[in-house]
Amino acid sequence: MSVEKKLNKAYQNAEEILINKDTKIVLISDCHRGVGNWGDNLFNNQNLYFAALNYYYENNYIYIELGDGDELWENRTEEDIIATHSYAFWMMSNFYESKRFYMLYGNHDIVKRNPAYVKEHFTTYFNETYKKTIPLLPDIRVREALVLRIKNTDHKILLVHGHQADFFNNTLWRLSRFLVRYLWRPFELIGVRDPTSASKNYKKKEKVEKYLIEWTKKNHQMLIAGHTHRPVFPAVGEPLYFNDGSCVHPRCITTIEIDNGSITLVKWSVQTRPDRTLYVERIPLEGPVPLMDFFSA
Repeated sequence: MSVEKKLNKAYQNAEEILINKDTKIVLISDCHRGVGNWGDNLFNNQNLYFAALNYYYENNYIYIELGDGDELWENRTEEDIIATHSYAFWMMSNFYESKRFYMLYGNHDIVKRNPAYVKEHFTTYFNETYKKTIPLLPDIRVREALVLRIKNTDHKILLVHGHQADFFNNTLWRLSRFLVRYLWRPFELIGVRDPTSASKNYKKKEKVEKYLIEWTKKNHQMLIAGHTHRPVFPAVGEPLYFNDGSCVHPRCITTIEIDNGSITLVKWSVQTRPDRTLYVERIPLEGPVPLMDFFSA
């Protein structure tokens, strides 16, 4: 199946969420939550991630995770990931309980597309503080895609992880997982890059982005993805392809916010005050730009 057909299928089967100027959404992807070892790419940024989640929860955002939330190629058990990043899953459960959480799957957590897997691993978890099993994300549906539809318009925004445009990490994902789990993961610990990864291979990034951009141009719709780990925020008049980046950059995490009818690319990083104390800062990198400016260009 071609990339265009895969994206069209995801678009046609996606649940629609109606948004207006009062809707507040944060898009986060590629957390790659691990088990706290040297291969856990989120571990160094866990405080940034938690600070961001707290901010978005307190400010009434809907949290949409655009895939690769959990690193399930390198790691076999979801329970170990949940135990390691229990603070993050606790925040996700708060979002979910208040009906403000959606989860998409990517290539590194593609097993979540199986409802039986999700029911087994995400219904409850053991809380160390209370020493008992409590609800986590009961009955959650993990989707391939979502569509945001702007109220009183025909304009829609497709949300996907983006691996649909990556043959090796989509169609051949089982082979990719085998290579990552048994070959590249040991080498990762000594600094060898994984050539199957679009996030670490410049040519693969370009190829994936080309396919995604072509889809936006042909369908005259906006698309927001992750997968490549490279933030993208086009100028008004350019193809409507956006990318929220990742949570595993060595010095920051990036997100995309939709608020008051506008879209913003945001960086979260640790900064230093003159008195040498550290703090987490939210820095808009691009925007806010009204969504309708992109559609009317």
